[in-house]
Amino acid sequence: MLVIVLLVTFMIVYGTVEYVTHRKRVHSIPIRVHVNGTRGKSSVTRLIAAGLRAGGIRTMAKVTGTKPRIINQHGLEVPIIRLTPVNIIEQIKVFRFFARFRPKAIVMECMAVQPSYQWICEHRFLHSTLGVMTNVRLDHTIEMGHSLEMIANSLANTIPVCAPMYTAETNPKLTTILEDRARPLESEIHITSEDDVSIEDMRRFSYIEHPANVALSLAVCRHLGVQRETALAGMAQALPDPGALRVFTVTRDGKSLHFLNGMAANDAESTLMTWNRVIELYPNVGRKIVMLNTRADRFDRSVQLAEMIGKEIEYDRFISKGESTDMLSLHLKRLGIPSDKVRKIGMQKPEAVFNILFEEIEDEGLVFACGNAGHGGLEVAELFRIRSSEGVKNG
Repeated sequence: MLVIVLLVTFMIVYGTVEYVTHRKRVHSIPIRVHVNGTRGKSSVTRLIAAGLRAGGIRTMAKVTGTKPRIINQHGLEVPIIRLTPVNIIEQIKVFRFFARFRPKAIVMECMAVQPSYQWICEHRFLHSTLGVMTNVRLDHTIEMGHSLEMIANSLANTIPVCAPMYTAETNPKLTTILEDRARPLESEIHITSEDDVSIEDMRRFSYIEHPANVALSLAVCRHLGVQRETALAGMAQALPDPGALRVFTVTRDGKSLHFLNGMAANDAESTLMTWNRVIELYPNVGRKIVMLNTRADRFDRSVQLAEMIGKEIEYDRFISKGESTDMLSLHLKRLGIPSDKVRKIGMQKPEAVFNILFEEIEDEGLVFACGNAGHGGLEVAELFRIRSSEGVKNG
């Protein structure tokens, strides 16, 4: 019994000392930006950090997107190696790493999905001096709720105390929820608009970025004292997230195929927005192929995406790739995708998928890859990236 009492006492004392030490580390960093939202968190975290660095502010960042990374004060990336399942305690360890370099600012992507964990990440771990909410989309419905209003309330758990929050969300019902949640915290919600950036601004990026993300990031940098042009120049030079929408063009046997990796936007609304942006850039590109990469544990999301594709997208071929493609095939006709446009390939190796996609075009075509990056999706995108940089002309 005495051993148990001593062990419990030790754990309480150790936990108290660790938490007090963590708070000291946190408050030693003057500027702390916490980025939450449904889509674009990793991109916005990277953009804000790059803009602040360009403005001469010693800034470090952490992203938990396609590949978890720490971005140091020089913009170089350090991979986060996880030997155990993902846990929000990781944020405390990251602060321990940050403190060694004495940054003036840190920008951290929220890694929590559960509402209570989101609250802990902000109000126990980060204590941000500026909050960011990218948008509110219908995703992670099991954890956060089955309506946009419920999801907005969940995401609102990271609104900081006595500090501003910037958001690119423009739905009045949802921004009202954020404002109502911010009021008792003595915080203020600032709504940004993608109209604040021009086509010329967006052409400075080497990848396809969303104007709303750039406008939001510029507003945050301006609030923190960095001039617009300085911040924008820094953002345009920064490395994008591995899951960012990029165009990889490969020419083989006289055929040209443009591969667009849209798998980072894996909810229906964001995927449609990405598709519309792609078509603006490539209106006349020959045969259009939509490749949906699926995961068995996200089957409901695959159905939602297929339904949106059937209703909203004009395409020549629908390729069903990944897990549970047999099950998905049972739903496609009901979702508005005719069987004569469907090609089911399941779990194929990247090289096999590469060859199949070239079989689908005569001279030129476009592949829009959407769904989940896992289970082979990212590997296919990586193969197209390598082949495009090699300038492959013959198989």
